[in-house]
Amino acid sequence: MTETEDPFIWLEDVEGEQAIAWVREQNARSLAPLEADPRYQRLYDTTLKIITAEDRIPYPMFLGDGISNFWQDSTHVRGLSRRTTLASYRADEPQWETIYDLDALAASEGRNWVAAGAAILPPEDRHAMISLSDGGKDAATLREFDIAARGFVEGGFVLPEGKQSAVWLDADTLFVARDWGPGTMTASGYPYIVKRWRRGAPLDAAEEIFRGTAEDVSVRAGPLRDPDGTVRGVVATRAIDFYVSEQLLLTDAGPVKLPLPGKASLRAFVSGQMVFSLEESWERGGATFPAGALISLDLDRCLADIDAVQPVLIYAPGPRETIEGVAATRSRLLVAIYRNVRGSAVTFRFENGRWPETRLPLPENASIGIISTSDRDDRAFIDVAGYLLPNTLYLADLAAGTAEPMKSLPARFDASKAIVEQFDATSKDGTQIPYFVVRPRDLVFDGDAPTLLYGYGGFQVSMNPAYSGALGKSWVEPGGVYVVANIRG
Repeated sequence: MTETEDPFIWLEDVEGEQAIAWVREQNARSLAPLEADPRYQRLYDTTLKIITAEDRIPYPMFLGDGISNFWQDSTHVRGLSRRTTLASYRADEPQWETIYDLDALAASEGRNWVAAGAAILPPEDRHAMISLSDGGKDAATLREFDIAARGFVEGGFVLPEGKQSAVWLDADTLFVARDWGPGTMTASGYPYIVKRWRRGAPLDAAEEIFRGTAEDVSVRAGPLRDPDGTVRGVVATRAIDFYVSEQLLLTDAGPVKLPLPGKASLRAFVSGQMVFSLEESWERGGATFPAGALISLDLDRCLADIDAVQPVLIYAPGPRETIEGVAATRSRLLVAIYRNVRGSAVTFRFENGRWPETRLPLPENASIGIISTSDRDDRAFIDVAGYLLPNTLYLADLAAGTAEPMKSLPARFDASKAIVEQFDATSKDGTQIPYFVVRPRDLVFDGDAPTLLYGYGGFQVSMNPAYSGALGKSWVEPGGVYVVANIRG
């Protein structure tokens, strides 16, 4: 079917008057019966109060010798970037210093700015490229920001709106992937050419350092950096399709393809080791590494003789185990490992060609999320939560093997009368698929209990136990049953 034959092609114009009118019509059809229900307003008011509550955890990111947080509330709808010290953060009411106010910026410029991330140059954490999306679309404008001075840099780096990315090589150099003119974007609408842009030079004078092909999904490049800021190498990733990619070291002699399977992802760089996760099994040097495993390649050996490089196994998941998160601190690797959809946090340190492990003391039978890690020391912020367990933020010291609770989310509903159970269902191919049931303890099993069944398994995204105050208050506390199927991603 061609575009002219598609009777709904007008829906592609997401901001067009016809598309917006159609959406409003569908919303009206749905809202009418919902708002007519006598329970509607009470549930609406309760849910709105929970999701807009300000007594939630201000999740921190390590920034320089302190921490930062991006905060949104009824006053700061678009968001406020702010920072404080760790000592202040421990207090019930931290003393925050504003870095930038996105609502104020949008108002002063008359734009519908939405935060789209920021690239910050370590280890000083002063230079930033802030991405601003007008209305939340994929295309963004990037501007250089001085975190210490708390302002945009006069005459600094600015990238006009587009589907693009920029990472710092050093304080005066960016790696930029963007639309460089006709024929420089992939069929998926993303850049496939990366250039080096030096301070003071016009954008059209940027030097090409790597290119993929127009048939790729996208291309990106970034430096491998030691904790002191020394750049040890540059890796380019060429996404051939959504799952398959090539990883290449960019050297003075040209790109060198790393000896990896197509389904492998760079996750961290620590102690001179490039850490990759494998999404397919791989045979190398007489050894077999299973799908889901975490392995490392020594950067110096890759640069010296790529053909002789042998991978080192960090961790191979066992039956019903998955690796859900990987991050590096100054000298260690932090990995969130799930066994039967229950999380744990394990640290690894590269010693004598091996990766010995240490498990952090965190609550069991809960979800584990890595929030932020420090490249100045071996600390990390970790989030712990469950269906009936409100989120609790821990500060972990990976070197000492300790973890202390820092802040907790207040309970949003009465969980004392509920229980969480886990069962298995058998899929068509015989695979056992776990699922969780959150239900009243005194549930009568007569088939009449109102039940919500939820599941998602696309793009390797897992549905792990999570605390939802709104769902708990409006559904679990009144006696509803909530079921989550942990289907494969």
